Amino acid sequence: MWFKLISYLKFLLKSTNEHGVHSPFVFNYVTQCLYSKKKLHNSKDTNALLKSISYFNIKKIETLGNQGLQELMQKQLPEMQISVNPFDLIVVDHFEISTLEQWISENKLHNDSMIWVESIHKNKETLEQWQALIRSPLITVSINMYHCGALFIRKEQVKEHFTIRI
Repeated sequence: MWFKLISYLKFLLKSTNEHGVHSPFVFNYVTQCLYSKKKLHNSKDTNALLKSISYFNIKKIETLGNQGLQELMQKQLPEMQISVNPFDLIVVDHFEISTLEQWISENKLHNDSMIWVESIHKNKETLEQWQALIRSPLITVSINMYHCGALFIRKEQVKEHFTIRI
Protein backbone atom coordinates (compact mmCIF):
# COMPACT_ATOMS: atom_id res chain seq x y z
CA MET A 1 0.00 0.00 0.00
CA TRP A 2 2.65 2.54 1.05
CA PHE A 3 4.96 1.48 -1.73
CA LYS A 4 2.37 2.26 -4.42
CA LEU A 5 1.54 5.65 -2.89
CA ILE A 6 5.18 6.71 -2.56
CA SER A 7 5.96 5.29 -5.99
CA TYR A 8 3.11 7.29 -7.55
CA LEU A 9 4.17 10.51 -5.84
CA LYS A 10 7.75 10.04 -7.12
CA PHE A 11 6.34 9.36 -10.59
CA LEU A 12 4.30 12.58 -10.50
CA LEU A 13 7.33 14.62 -9.46
CA LYS A 14 9.50 13.22 -12.29
CA SER A 15 6.86 12.92 -15.00
CA THR A 16 6.19 15.34 -17.80
CA ASN A 17 3.97 15.72 -20.83
CA GLU A 18 4.95 16.37 -24.44
CA HIS A 19 6.62 19.68 -23.49
CA GLY A 20 9.42 17.89 -21.62
CA VAL A 21 10.28 15.56 -24.50
CA HIS A 22 13.27 16.41 -26.70
CA SER A 23 13.30 13.27 -28.84
CA PRO A 24 11.36 13.62 -32.13
CA PHE A 25 10.50 9.91 -32.05
CA VAL A 26 9.03 10.08 -28.54
CA PHE A 27 7.45 13.52 -29.05
CA ASN A 28 5.53 12.26 -32.09
CA TYR A 29 4.55 9.07 -30.26
CA VAL A 30 3.26 11.02 -27.26
CA THR A 31 1.40 13.74 -29.19
CA GLN A 32 0.03 11.70 -32.09
CA CYS A 33 -0.66 8.46 -30.27
CA LEU A 34 -0.74 8.51 -26.48
CA TYR A 35 -2.47 11.90 -26.23
CA SER A 36 -4.88 11.30 -29.11
CA LYS A 37 -8.54 11.43 -28.11
CA LYS A 38 -9.23 7.97 -29.52
CA LYS A 39 -10.71 5.71 -26.83
CA LEU A 40 -10.36 2.00 -27.58
CA HIS A 41 -10.64 0.66 -24.02
CA ASN A 42 -11.67 1.86 -20.56
CA SER A 43 -8.34 0.95 -18.96
CA LYS A 44 -5.65 3.64 -19.47
CA ASP A 45 -2.84 1.19 -20.09
CA THR A 46 -4.84 -1.08 -22.41
CA ASN A 47 -6.10 1.96 -24.31
CA ALA A 48 -2.53 3.23 -24.70
CA LEU A 49 -1.40 -0.22 -25.86
CA LEU A 50 -4.14 -0.53 -28.48
CA LYS A 51 -3.43 2.99 -29.77
CA SER A 52 0.29 2.15 -29.92
CA ILE A 53 -0.38 -0.97 -31.99
CA SER A 54 -2.25 1.14 -34.52
CA TYR A 55 0.27 4.00 -34.44
CA PHE A 56 3.30 1.78 -35.08
CA ASN A 57 1.38 -0.44 -37.53
CA ILE A 58 2.27 -3.51 -35.49
CA LYS A 59 1.47 -6.84 -37.14
CA LYS A 60 3.31 -9.54 -35.16
CA ILE A 61 2.59 -9.77 -31.44
CA GLU A 62 3.47 -12.06 -28.58
CA THR A 63 1.57 -11.79 -25.30
CA LEU A 64 3.06 -13.53 -22.30
CA GLY A 65 0.97 -14.03 -19.20
CA ASN A 66 -2.20 -12.11 -20.10
CA GLN A 67 -4.68 -14.34 -21.93
CA GLY A 68 -7.51 -11.82 -21.61
CA LEU A 69 -5.47 -9.14 -23.35
CA GLN A 70 -4.53 -11.52 -26.15
CA GLU A 71 -8.21 -12.35 -26.72
CA LEU A 72 -9.11 -8.64 -26.73
CA MET A 73 -6.40 -7.87 -29.30
CA GLN A 74 -7.47 -10.77 -31.52
CA LYS A 75 -11.05 -9.50 -31.37
CA GLN A 76 -10.26 -5.82 -32.06
CA LEU A 77 -7.34 -6.44 -34.44
CA PRO A 78 -8.15 -9.60 -36.44
CA GLU A 79 -5.29 -9.00 -38.92
CA MET A 80 -2.79 -9.44 -36.07
CA GLN A 81 -0.37 -12.36 -36.20
CA ILE A 82 0.06 -13.88 -32.75
CA SER A 83 3.30 -15.72 -31.87
CA VAL A 84 5.01 -15.20 -35.25
CA ASN A 85 8.74 -14.30 -35.14
CA PRO A 86 10.27 -11.74 -35.25
CA PHE A 87 7.90 -9.81 -33.04
CA ASP A 88 7.02 -6.16 -33.57
CA LEU A 89 5.60 -6.16 -30.04
CA ILE A 90 5.91 -8.34 -26.96
CA VAL A 91 3.48 -7.70 -24.10
CA VAL A 92 4.63 -8.99 -20.72
CA ASP A 93 3.77 -8.57 -17.07
CA HIS A 94 7.44 -8.67 -16.06
CA PHE A 95 10.70 -10.17 -17.26
CA GLU A 96 14.41 -10.01 -16.65
CA ILE A 97 17.44 -8.92 -18.65
CA SER A 98 18.43 -12.54 -19.35
CA THR A 99 15.07 -13.02 -21.10
CA LEU A 100 15.66 -9.91 -23.20
CA GLU A 101 19.12 -11.17 -24.18
CA GLN A 102 17.60 -14.55 -25.09
CA TRP A 103 14.90 -12.93 -27.26
CA ILE A 104 17.53 -10.96 -29.16
CA SER A 105 19.89 -13.94 -29.59
CA GLU A 106 16.95 -16.01 -30.91
CA ASN A 107 15.99 -13.19 -33.34
CA LYS A 108 12.57 -12.79 -31.74
CA LEU A 109 13.05 -8.99 -31.74
CA HIS A 110 14.26 -6.63 -34.43
CA ASN A 111 15.25 -3.00 -34.69
CA ASP A 112 12.07 -1.00 -33.95
CA SER A 113 10.56 -3.78 -31.81
CA MET A 114 8.58 -2.62 -28.81
CA ILE A 115 8.20 -4.37 -25.46
CA TRP A 116 5.15 -3.38 -23.44
CA VAL A 117 5.59 -4.07 -19.72
CA GLU A 118 2.47 -4.06 -17.57
CA SER A 119 2.31 -3.04 -13.89
CA ILE A 120 5.85 -1.72 -13.54
CA HIS A 121 5.00 -0.08 -10.21
CA LYS A 122 3.10 -3.07 -8.81
CA ASN A 123 5.70 -3.68 -6.09
CA LYS A 124 9.33 -3.03 -5.27
CA GLU A 125 10.55 -6.07 -7.21
CA THR A 126 8.79 -5.16 -10.46
CA LEU A 127 10.06 -1.59 -10.24
CA GLU A 128 13.62 -2.85 -9.69
CA GLN A 129 13.24 -5.15 -12.72
CA TRP A 130 12.04 -2.19 -14.78
CA GLN A 131 14.99 -0.07 -13.68
CA ALA A 132 17.43 -2.86 -14.57
CA LEU A 133 15.83 -3.20 -18.00
CA ILE A 134 16.09 0.50 -18.83
CA ARG A 135 19.78 0.41 -17.90
CA SER A 136 20.39 -2.42 -20.37
CA PRO A 137 22.44 -1.38 -23.42
CA LEU A 138 19.98 -3.38 -25.55
CA ILE A 139 17.19 -0.90 -24.81
CA THR A 140 17.59 2.54 -26.33
CA VAL A 141 14.26 4.21 -25.51
CA SER A 142 12.12 3.61 -22.43
CA ILE A 143 8.91 5.30 -21.39
CA ASN A 144 7.53 4.96 -17.87
CA MET A 145 3.77 5.67 -17.89
CA TYR A 146 3.31 4.50 -14.27
CA HIS A 147 0.72 1.79 -14.97
CA CYS A 148 2.83 0.40 -17.78
CA GLY A 149 6.06 0.98 -19.62
CA ALA A 150 7.28 0.82 -23.19
CA LEU A 151 10.76 -0.30 -24.17
CA PHE A 152 12.10 0.22 -27.68
CA ILE A 153 15.01 -1.26 -29.55
CA ARG A 154 16.17 1.50 -31.89
CA LYS A 155 19.83 1.21 -32.79
CA GLU A 156 19.81 4.57 -34.59
CA GLN A 157 18.75 6.49 -31.48
CA VAL A 158 20.69 7.70 -28.47
CA LYS A 159 19.70 5.99 -25.22
CA GLU A 160 17.00 7.99 -23.42
CA HIS A 161 14.46 7.41 -20.67
CA PHE A 162 11.17 9.30 -20.35
CA THR A 163 8.56 9.51 -17.61
CA ILE A 164 5.28 10.51 -19.24
CA ARG A 165 1.82 11.08 -17.77
CA ILE A 166 -0.99 9.52 -19.78
